[in-house]
Amino acid sequence: MDSSFCHVCFLICSVTCILQLLQNQIVAHSLFNIHHPLGIPINVTKQFSFPNFTLNNEIKLLGSAKLSETQGFIQIPDPNPSPPLHLTYQAGRAIYSSPLRLFDPLTKTPASFQTTFSFQFKTIAAASATSDDSVSTQKRGGDGLAFVIVPDELTVGRSGPWLGILNDACQHYNVFAVEFDNNYDPKFGDPNDDHVGINLGSVVSFKTANLSVNNVSLHDDDSVHRAWIMYDGDKKWIDIYLGFDGYPIPSLPLLSSPLNLSPFLNEYMFVGFSASTGDLTQIHNILSWNFSSSVKALLSVPSKHVCHKNVAHQVSKYSTAAKRSDSPSNFTVFLCVVGLSTIALLGFYYGGKHRHQAGADSSLGILAFPAKKQKPVPPSKPRRFTISELYVATRRFSKSEILGSNSRGVLYRGTLMPNGRHVAVKRFSTKTPNSLSFRLDWNRILKRISSLVNFCDDHPNLAAIRGWCYDNRETIIVYDYFHNGTLDKWLFGLGTLSWARRFEVINDIAQTLSFLHSKELFHGNLNTSSIFIDTNYRAVLGDYGFMSLSLGGGGSRRVGSFISRKKADVFMFGVLVLEIVAGKSKVESQSDDETGDREEMDLLGFAWRMHERGEKLKIIDERIESCVDLDQAIRVIEIGLSCTSIEKNGRPSMEEVVLFLNMQS
Repeated sequence: MDSSFCHVCFLICSVTCILQLLQNQIVAHSLFNIHHPLGIPINVTKQFSFPNFTLNNEIKLLGSAKLSETQGFIQIPDPNPSPPLHLTYQAGRAIYSSPLRLFDPLTKTPASFQTTFSFQFKTIAAASATSDDSVSTQKRGGDGLAFVIVPDELTVGRSGPWLGILNDACQHYNVFAVEFDNNYDPKFGDPNDDHVGINLGSVVSFKTANLSVNNVSLHDDDSVHRAWIMYDGDKKWIDIYLGFDGYPIPSLPLLSSPLNLSPFLNEYMFVGFSASTGDLTQIHNILSWNFSSSVKALLSVPSKHVCHKNVAHQVSKYSTAAKRSDSPSNFTVFLCVVGLSTIALLGFYYGGKHRHQAGADSSLGILAFPAKKQKPVPPSKPRRFTISELYVATRRFSKSEILGSNSRGVLYRGTLMPNGRHVAVKRFSTKTPNSLSFRLDWNRILKRISSLVNFCDDHPNLAAIRGWCYDNRETIIVYDYFHNGTLDKWLFGLGTLSWARRFEVINDIAQTLSFLHSKELFHGNLNTSSIFIDTNYRAVLGDYGFMSLSLGGGGSRRVGSFISRKKADVFMFGVLVLEIVAGKSKVESQSDDETGDREEMDLLGFAWRMHERGEKLKIIDERIESCVDLDQAIRVIEIGLSCTSIEKNGRPSMEEVVLFLNMQS
């Protein structure tokens, strides 16, 4: 009787699962085929104009910023603070008090905007300690002014060369700035003491213009300057002009560059000005300001479909007129009794017929995939996703959600429903065989995933794995998502990583690879697009080469294969090191100075040639060469070259690499 009862329960569960699967298929079908109305495309515009700033309540002042009511200026720092303070090492901001919509999250399109403002620098000369005029020196200049787009109205950055933009290069802060700098600070990559620069999440400008060749100088205290900044969000292009107030806009831009602001914009941002002083004192006056922006959006329109069932449910739930006790009808009760009786009879019949097969089935020992419907699992453990879930999360694997791609597959940004959690979704390009041998290999891969998940708590530089999907011969892995993106965006995009940050990244990768190798694991897909950058700008290894984890074979063959793959990891690490030092991809297109034709540059070959010539310093990224610890950089380059030795036996282990990196010069 107990066995029959178990079979009845089994049949009931089976029927329930079948109904659930049918429901899932219907939902998946609706997700794949129903097109919801997207709305009417419109432009959201905003504009304001301040000919002066007298008694202005629309400007929010932070830090040492002040509004001069008598002159109608914004002044940073306040020239007459109360109580009296030294005007050195002050920082302040003046921003428009309301956030502006500057990014459309649906189309990933930044807003187009135009702004013009007039400003004047008033420098207070700082004399040396001696009173002898013949030996005293008069230093002129300050630390400059920046037009900024920032994510909040609460932050004031550091004083001095930080321009009040950032507090630390280690902190992640989405900020766009155009700086007007008349102080030379080589630690921050300044070209001279009179320049304009474009900054993206950094105090180091990715592009600068020397004002000395444009007949304009920020050291002229008597002149009122006017700047024009024009950004085209569709073309992703910026033009910056600088002239004198009262004169027309110059015919040629001072700076003109392609610029994708999307990674640095939230949907709503604040615009304004930031300035600071260091050991020199300068008053930054903003006299007038005009701003206008336009961004695309979709106007939501009502759908023709009305869910009458939900309306009826809400009426029955909330309406007092509908409060009544609805008892089930006799016919409904009759159907339930007949259904349960039928299931019970079937259970008795099939229970005896198939009881003898239970032992045989349990002895097969074949590993099977988890069911479509699983019990809840702890948040730290990976789970199986359905293809429908990931299809919806990536907006039908939309091109707009692609984070990166290579020969192994495509990495997408996904948003899980219903909690809205962001994930990185790796969709492998190779269709997997539907065979027992692959299923056994796949279970071995899942064991590796579980091992890595267990190690993540001990090693934060391993990207957490949230789950997987194996459906219709497609293989997909789901990782945690990092808003700072992947390393290639920082090395080859518009952002710039300082040498200290690059060395930390190299060290992080080396230690993590050494850890994996010590656990008889290997990465198998090490490149700049498989390394994420976390909020502290530390490297996190992800996008593992899971399709290579099935080693196959046994005994010495497997051991030999693992050793070979470890050496491959070491080689890929060496190439990666050279990419990080040079700020160039391993194969990069460049222009020939004589012919103008474009040719492919092999970074590894170039690095070995410079090594043979004794000119390894030429490998270093010219954007940071003035701020590099040269002894440390040379040691890192030599490590990278040794890891790419043609002779596999000549390559060091990752444990040795970690020791070499941390040797004191």
